[in-house]
Amino acid sequence: MTRTSVTIKPLSPGDQAAWLPLWRGYQSFYKVEIPAEVSEVTWRRLNDRAEPMAGALAWSEETAVGLVHHIRHRSCWTTDDYCYLQDLFVAPAARGAGVGRALIEYVYARAREQGLNRVYWLTHESNAEAMRLYERIADRSGFVQYRYLLRR
Repeated sequence: MTRTSVTIKPLSPGDQAAWLPLWRGYQSFYKVEIPAEVSEVTWRRLNDRAEPMAGALAWSEETAVGLVHHIRHRSCWTTDDYCYLQDLFVAPAARGAGVGRALIEYVYARAREQGLNRVYWLTHESNAEAMRLYERIADRSGFVQYRYLLRR
């Protein structure tokens, strides 16, 4: 697969069967299991124009080979909104062909179109392969994430 053979398209309601295996692959990569009912709500939100979240699939011919989800939100640091790139996954067979970069650049383009201030994301410190890409196309902020779960 070459980069030119990949097409990025926004999610549409008819894409659920192509999206779900990639969504499950993403969960498997991070060793998490999101309940099916949460995934169903996520799918509906991703396809609801009233929601501040959206997504896209990377297609190689008729096969979906990657996904990205992004969320628009307010910031206290600017008058413009930010874009949080929440989920990015490329099927193992498609890695190294520029799919991840194409998905990120897709989000950059959507954020520019909407007049947003920045795109940012997190990755696990063990995700060295992805971090090599991220170091080439974005700036590392230096921030460390802390979290406190209110529900388990």
